[in-house]
Amino acid sequence: MTLSLQEISDRLEIQDLVYNYSAIIDQKRFDELRDIFTEDAHIDFSALGGPVGGRQEIIAFLHKVMVMFPNHQHLNANAQITVNGDTATGRVMCFNPQEIAMPENKTHIFMCGLWYIDEYRRTDAGWRISRRIEEKSYVFNMP
Repeated sequence: MTLSLQEISDRLEIQDLVYNYSAIIDQKRFDELRDIFTEDAHIDFSALGGPVGGRQEIIAFLHKVMVMFPNHQHLNANAQITVNGDTATGRVMCFNPQEIAMPENKTHIFMCGLWYIDEYRRTDAGWRISRRIEEKSYVFNMP
């Protein structure tokens, strides 16, 4: 299969979007998710105990909850992206080790494996995630 320059560009831009999402989360710059998700985005984190909501609800949730995780990383791989004009779909693997604060100034490390099931939309500002659903694979060493 031969890809056009536009198809190559679209896929790379979407991959950058996915990777930027992870960097924003890991650096706790949650307000910058406005540059990742469309204004009307539907986000479903319920597979791992999070909420379902729009962009603003998810940003507020992350500000509130992520303080209990002093350190975490979101490693994305196996990005399967299909572009169809100004929309696209994706299935992206995420490996997510996290450190959680525990009583008596201790921490505990556990790991989550999941997939992001995404829909993307080209906007005037570039590609954005319009729908993201987390699909759980496993959790290891949960406290």
